[in-house]
Amino acid sequence: MSDEEVRRVADALDAVEQIADLEQRVRAKSQVMAAQAERNKEWSHERDDLIRRLNGEEGLSYRQIAARLDIKLSTVQAVFRGYKGSGTTRPKVEKDPEG
Repeated sequence: MSDEEVRRVADALDAVEQIADLEQRVRAKSQVMAAQAERNKEWSHERDDLIRRLNGEEGLSYRQIAARLDIKLSTVQAVFRGYKGSGTTRPKVEKDPEG
């Protein structure tokens, strides 16, 4: 996706936020969120596959991948840890009672 396409999407989202009527604005936001929720799984899978390929086939480090894709280092790390979800719901690591 080019920078121009990203800008157009952002402009469209801004337009939804500018809908004057509260009910219409909430309805439009709900429709956008529902449509995006359907895409998120596919988009994440595609991103994760590329991250693994850049590391495995091109030998890029996690930091190089993050910089190249303009994403957070923690996102790259999470792919290799096999973690999905928000940081607020991440299960706590249990400490060794003998350690």
